[in-house]
Amino acid sequence: MTGLRSQSSGLRALQPEAFGAEPRGERLARIHRSPHFKDGVFQNPGGTARTRPSGSTLDLAKAFFDKGTRPVRAPHGTIPVHPTTVADLAKPPVTGLRVTWLGHSSVLVEIDGHRVLFDPVWGERCSPFPFAGPKRLHPVPLPLAALGPVDVVVISHDHYDHLDLPTIKALAGTDTLFAVPLGVGAHLEHWGVSPDRLRELDWHESAEVGGVTLTATPARHFCGRGLRNTQHTLWASWVVAGGEHKVFHSGDTGYFDGFKDIGATHGPFDVTMIQIGAYSPYWPDIHMTPEEGVRAHLDLQSDTPHGVLLPIHWGTFNLAMHAWAEPGEWTKDAAEAVGQTVASPRPGEPFEPAGRVPSDPWWRSVSGPITHPWRRSPAAVSVAAGEERSEGLDFAGDV
Repeated sequence: MTGLRSQSSGLRALQPEAFGAEPRGERLARIHRSPHFKDGVFQNPGGTARTRPSGSTLDLAKAFFDKGTRPVRAPHGTIPVHPTTVADLAKPPVTGLRVTWLGHSSVLVEIDGHRVLFDPVWGERCSPFPFAGPKRLHPVPLPLAALGPVDVVVISHDHYDHLDLPTIKALAGTDTLFAVPLGVGAHLEHWGVSPDRLRELDWHESAEVGGVTLTATPARHFCGRGLRNTQHTLWASWVVAGGEHKVFHSGDTGYFDGFKDIGATHGPFDVTMIQIGAYSPYWPDIHMTPEEGVRAHLDLQSDTPHGVLLPIHWGTFNLAMHAWAEPGEWTKDAAEAVGQTVASPRPGEPFEPAGRVPSDPWWRSVSGPITHPWRRSPAAVSVAAGEERSEGLDFAGDV
């Protein structure tokens, strides 16, 4: 026993600060009381989700490193970043709602006089180590301090591309509040955020911050950032409702029927920020393809093309085998097929959903030809035609 304790202590000593902290005390007791925690782990809606690559490790490695067949996973040139200024963001939105995609899943939402920042990642790599791990394909559009005051930071889950140590430590020195899924507060407290600035929620719980209501809603994903993954932190999508507007942020998730329930309870939404990148047939349960992302948006809007879909979780880090620009192109095609408005802002480009929505396929100038192993089947869903959802996807080699 003494030897085991010694090894465990040594392992913890080797862990960098970025690994965060495990929930303990009352926080852990609250986790154990959650109706979504069973058999020692948080449970996904719709049953167990495969959170690790299916197939053999060798097959995955071949697919990831085969230069002869894999698509282009980095831009051919410089990704155009919008030159947003402090003055741009200092002007209040004319319509009461403005959205600025800052790359990957980081989005600033100015809603009815309040400023909400989702999944802020200003670090150079989404990794616990500064020398290894996925590196940015483009610089951050503007310094974190240039955003101005933020009322609340919303975190979807504790993976490194959504919860970034240097960014959180920088924000810890401000007056902002943090809304996080159950258990994630342990990391933030470990990094210097005081408990009174945390709003830590289970699914279906809400918190009032000024004049906005933040509700944690289900997602189909998983958690973990240390050497030992205890599945003791929850993952979530989020609904933010102001006096006049509502928005939805998917976090990371596979497609599941719960989007319809979220839409029926909280929708419709002026904007949905939907994860459409880092998909793969090796992990089909935890990330959506662009076609599934469009389907999720429509579910949230009660099967009617409505509001604006903002694609997120793409274009900033290489996290899967598909071409870096493929999610943007595929989402554009899938949205056009059902008559759904989709925003295509450059990183850092603000827009008001009730005004001009950016639609320029900017990625084409630096992506080269986009070929991919996913094939849209003839059964691809068309809500406008009243068809039911079909899986409609297979893995068939480059086409």
